[in-house]
Amino acid sequence: MRIGLIAPPWVPVPPVGYGGTEAVVDNLARGLTELGHDVRLFTVGESTCPVPRDWLYPHAEQPIGDSMVEAAHVLAAYRNLSRMDLIHDHTVLGPLLAGRYAGELPPVVVTSHGPFTPAPRRVFAEIARTARIVAISRAQARQAAGVRVTAVIHHGIDLDRYHFGSGAGGYLLFLGRMCPDKGVHRAVRIARDAGVPLRIVTKIWEPAEREYYEREVRPLLAPGAPEPAEQGPQGCLELLRGATALLNPISWPEPFGLVMAEALACGTPVITTACGAAPEIVDHGRTGFVCRSDEEMTAAVARLPGIDRTACRDAAVRRFSRERMARDHEHLYAGILAGLRGVAPRRAHPVPA
Repeated sequence: MRIGLIAPPWVPVPPVGYGGTEAVVDNLARGLTELGHDVRLFTVGESTCPVPRDWLYPHAEQPIGDSMVEAAHVLAAYRNLSRMDLIHDHTVLGPLLAGRYAGELPPVVVTSHGPFTPAPRRVFAEIARTARIVAISRAQARQAAGVRVTAVIHHGIDLDRYHFGSGAGGYLLFLGRMCPDKGVHRAVRIARDAGVPLRIVTKIWEPAEREYYEREVRPLLAPGAPEPAEQGPQGCLELLRGATALLNPISWPEPFGLVMAEALACGTPVITTACGAAPEIVDHGRTGFVCRSDEEMTAAVARLPGIDRTACRDAAVRRFSRERMARDHEHLYAGILAGLRGVAPRRAHPVPA
């Protein structure tokens, strides 16, 4: 199949630092290519994903979310990819604009990377009139009342990059955005109460992130502690392999949570809350702990010696590989194209339990 992928214009593919969507697009492009498909990616010029690439903007655009910038980017993308067999769009504005030209374009698939709150539900209900919607977890799909979801496909990662680690660093790790929903302040308190050092890897780019850090997080840190900062991909991998556990005290219905799959791939158990897709990723008592309160998360730290790190790695290999994600998308695409030809479509693989 000739498959066109559209990434947002805000971050290169793969990302140098923060960029969950872009990491997923990179792995999908590589995985589909490994399956023998002709993949073309529309992104920004500084991207390095090893597939044929095109772009309008040579560099990632800032500020994130500028609608005029995104509109120009996606219009150029659809013109560029109009001769592909199928287009898979990872933006929101793109399929809305493409819906005006539905009869002139190949079939469009759209992955929703955010929660189906009221405003996105309204937008994706419109998108679903002319495109197929992919949800990234069953929890996310359950939010999509009134939106026709074609498939649920969990993210996958490049397991060759995420090597098994011993967890000998003796610290807990928080790895995510600096915002209340990610629970950075809660992570600091939980680690403190458990008596275990906490390493924080995060971005503090935006005014809201800076305000939250100064108000809620910094006062909890030990005097003289260095300000949390981003790490490059290799630095993050080393921290994940050395961590006793990933501490992920989210308080929002996170649609997936890629960092949890990345931790498991390193053999690192995850302590998290029962929000969003977390119970689909973490097997309570086997690959980590899914908790209902900060007190439960603190108590879970003492139970970490009972978690077999090889079981964490095995779960990631079985459920969160790039190959599995690419195969699931391949089956989805083939079914869509077969349906257009009047052939009985093949069923996409279900999300593994």
